[in-house]
Amino acid sequence: MSSQDTAHIAYDDPQRNAMASRSTWVSVLVNTLLSLLQILAGIFAHSQSLIADGMHSLSDLVCDFLVLVASHHSKNPADEAHPYGHGRVETAASFALGAILAATGGAIMVAAALKLQNIGHLPPVAPLALWVAGVALIAKEGLFRYMLHVGERLRSPMLIANAWHARSDAASSLVVAVGIGGNLLGFVFADSVAAIVVGFMIVRMGIVFAWDAFQELIDAGLSIEEVDSIRQTLVDTPGVESLHELRTRRMAHRALVDAHILVDPRISVSEGHSIAERARGRVLNSHPTVVDVLVHVDPEDDHDHDAKALRMPGRVTLLMHLSPLLEGLPEPLRVVFHYIAGKVEAEIYLPHDFFDNGAAMAAAEAQVVARLPGNPYFSAVSLHTQVTPK
Repeated sequence: MSSQDTAHIAYDDPQRNAMASRSTWVSVLVNTLLSLLQILAGIFAHSQSLIADGMHSLSDLVCDFLVLVASHHSKNPADEAHPYGHGRVETAASFALGAILAATGGAIMVAAALKLQNIGHLPPVAPLALWVAGVALIAKEGLFRYMLHVGERLRSPMLIANAWHARSDAASSLVVAVGIGGNLLGFVFADSVAAIVVGFMIVRMGIVFAWDAFQELIDAGLSIEEVDSIRQTLVDTPGVESLHELRTRRMAHRALVDAHILVDPRISVSEGHSIAERARGRVLNSHPTVVDVLVHVDPEDDHDHDAKALRMPGRVTLLMHLSPLLEGLPEPLRVVFHYIAGKVEAEIYLPHDFFDNGAAMAAAEAQVVARLPGNPYFSAVSLHTQVTPK
């Protein structure tokens, strides 16, 4: 198999929907022919398990049409009502597919159990049923391998689920063949027992599909291994000092990530943003399943940081409290506030030509230091000169 055959197809690739639709139509055609063949042969050959397998194939048709509808809608781009896109349509379809499987399997088990209550009145199974079961087994195994290949290339949980559904069909056809063979050998109950086993297999597979889809619908995160790998990618980004919150969630074949990174609290907002964008880009490039990363920049790893920040006043109030400290000095060109450990550090940038010499700067600093102890908000104030072109 060539590398082109095994390469993944990007979510926005135009051929994605065409491949998904084509594989599902192949499944529709195969299941239509098999369901008609199995049900008719089961009726004429008096095989309850073959009829049950035919009903299973018929339920596959419902699932296939469900997949077609979901594939059509999930490819729609994000819009105002669905800002994260329509990928969860696939998840909902997988959940519905699992529910249909569980219900179908339960009905088959109940019907077969009722038949066993009157086993003495069951007619013998004709050899035709065994031949049809063999044909169904080969067809379903081939369908499974084809659909799994397509589903893995598209990284579509829905298509992969539908492929394994076909594999469960192949396994059920094997059980049916064994049951029919046992019946032909004189074990009259074998056909009904095979029908019950088929029903149980269908129920189990349906529960697994529905549970996996349900986990995604309630925003279950990625595996521990995947999360640890993403965490390491973020921490290894230059400028990121640590990471104290990382959340992930799935959306069909994609993943969304929210992260809180810690940076030097005294860098500028623009530098912090630059670090965050580099961290985001590294995750997107290193983890193909991740399609979006929201990076929040924090200045310190303090669980009470947000509460402390809310208790601190805003810029207008801080400037009012800063004014008495700077009395006698020129209007600052720029004031930078750093909210650190529940206090504020202020950086004051003054015109360069105001200070004739170093002594003037030292005198200004001494003035600010003398006034600082009585201020309720500032832990430190630093003076700087700024050279501006004329």
